[in-house]
Amino acid sequence: MSAAKPEPLTIHIDEQRDVSGLLLAPGNARACYVYAHGAGAGMHHAFIAATAQALAARGIATLRYQFPYMEQGSKRPDVPKVAHAAVRAAVTRAAALLPDIALIAGGKSFGGRMTSQAHALEPLPRVAGLAFFGFPLHPAGQPSGDRARHLADVHVPMLFLQGTRDELAQLALMRQLAQQLGAIATLREFDDADHSFHVRKRSGRDDDAVIEELADAFAQWRALAGAGSG
Repeated sequence: MSAAKPEPLTIHIDEQRDVSGLLLAPGNARACYVYAHGAGAGMHHAFIAATAQALAARGIATLRYQFPYMEQGSKRPDVPKVAHAAVRAAVTRAAALLPDIALIAGGKSFGGRMTSQAHALEPLPRVAGLAFFGFPLHPAGQPSGDRARHLADVHVPMLFLQGTRDELAQLALMRQLAQQLGAIATLREFDDADHSFHVRKRSGRDDDAVIEELADAFAQWRALAGAGSG
């Protein structure tokens, strides 16, 4: 089966900033994931594109978008205030484009954290849940839960998709976080996957198989279980 082609669009943030986006919306979409990229690669990254296609195959649309620094070709991520504005603009655009389906927001690593921070400060419009591909709980080699403190101010379901070898999220700390957040949090662990969701040959599967596992876990998440069923 050939991959569906996403639709390019422009997202207006403010008078100084517009960024590019890509909408991939299958006809049977029951939800849309507003999908922010990680710190080191933009919305065209192979992992972002592959997971968007895998979600589309499961009836989940995606709106991926660039943060302003990535749009400008800079390697230095935006300060939180700017990143939060981009998140909010992307969610607002998704809500206008797809008014009749559930919205989930989040992203890969940095993008997921900026999304959850924005939501914690002021709930994102129409967002029914947050989903993270590799939540960056702490810097590599510096285990801590400090980066997750704002999640106490999030009051929608959260899905954490985490590799067991993720150097930015010690597994014991992720399990502790999920327990602290309670029923609102779902933690799904992916054996042998690192922060980029790469797995070693000895795991018995390849990166493509992990992407299918990730998409399955996302589609089966209880926050989406009833979406579009009516």
